[in-house]
Amino acid sequence: MRAIKCVFVLLVVTATASGVRTKLAVKEGERIIVEGNNKFALELYAKLRAREGNLFFSPYSISTALAMTYAGARGETEAQMARVLHFPTTMPIGVWRDPDKELSKSERAWHRMRFHSAFGRIIKDLNNRGKKGGYELTVANALWGQKGYGIVTNFIRVVLDYYSGECKQVDFVTATEDARKTINVWVEKKTRNKIKNLIPKGVLNRLTRLVLTNAIYFKGNWASRFEKDRTKDAPFTLAGGEKVDVPMMNQTADFNYMETEDFQGLELPYVDDELSMIILLPKQVDGLAEFEKTLTLKNLSQWLARLHKRKVIVSVPKFKMTSQFRLAEVLKSMGMTDAFVPDVADFSGMNGKRDLFIWAVIHKAYVDVNEEGTEAAAATAVVVGITSVMPGRIPIFRADHPFLFLIRDNHSGSILFIGRMMNPKA
Repeated sequence: MRAIKCVFVLLVVTATASGVRTKLAVKEGERIIVEGNNKFALELYAKLRAREGNLFFSPYSISTALAMTYAGARGETEAQMARVLHFPTTMPIGVWRDPDKELSKSERAWHRMRFHSAFGRIIKDLNNRGKKGGYELTVANALWGQKGYGIVTNFIRVVLDYYSGECKQVDFVTATEDARKTINVWVEKKTRNKIKNLIPKGVLNRLTRLVLTNAIYFKGNWASRFEKDRTKDAPFTLAGGEKVDVPMMNQTADFNYMETEDFQGLELPYVDDELSMIILLPKQVDGLAEFEKTLTLKNLSQWLARLHKRKVIVSVPKFKMTSQFRLAEVLKSMGMTDAFVPDVADFSGMNGKRDLFIWAVIHKAYVDVNEEGTEAAAATAVVVGITSVMPGRIPIFRADHPFLFLIRDNHSGSILFIGRMMNPKA
């Protein structure tokens, strides 16, 4: 008799409404994780930029979703995920270790816990600062399990203890639609109703055994707001040369700014200066495609280091956009192949068996930039089934043609969101 394969769904939701450089020192473990997450963010962007038009997603959401999945991965599946996501396979302990010596099973387990503990400290730091800052910031996680299903206790503890998750039981087998609605309601609540009906009909079925949800919500205002009466319609030139009239926000103030022969960089901080939007604007109207090719973690770090305070005349369009992706094929092309192959994937850390594999990774993101600040939302579902500036002038930063932007946590350096604006009217 053929064995029935179970279905596991990992779901991550991110909602943001808002806040360059890392302001405070972070511990070595967290620094390594942030650096890895950011490297994955830019490598994923390099894959997704082949799409036409506007683009926006939350690499932090995707990394967090896959980090929780990673807690249940073993063997080559675990190794491939670590390579693609740039998760460290060993964590710093302050003592020398022979790098050529293979880790024992217990040593690997110990380093796994150190990784998830450090990842969890980043989440807790975001939540703690969100409670007392001049902005809203919350990160929430939950594990939804089939009633009576044998989930490995250690896997549950990772989600609860390190990712501060809730543990809830639902009935996927006989009440699939009720379970789907219950999870969607949780998502809507945690994202202030920004992400609705995240799990559509047909994604869950009677073979679903687990759903992991992560939601991040951030809302804050610009530290230097744009006055609404200064917003005027003006032409925005598309990459092909066509012009469209869009509402452009305007102000002149002191901002962190940098400039090269090819592009300008501007930091727009949010209240309390703990988060910022970074806009990277090519000087050529049709220069974004070539500029995107230079977007690496090394280059971005160098550009951010060159930002310095000066008076800038700023014009930025108001815009809203929504992007949707299916990421399974992208992740496989990046080297995370085994996780998607039945009878090859090893997620035995979840249920003690080799009968789980990922068959879909879905991501959706929304952003609204206006005079007061920024609002953004993103959701990720991972479905797993069984088997130089001139000093003598005030620079003008006029984002009236395609540009790249990201929202960054200045404390840890984490890239929370990244995108490009090709057409504010699209």
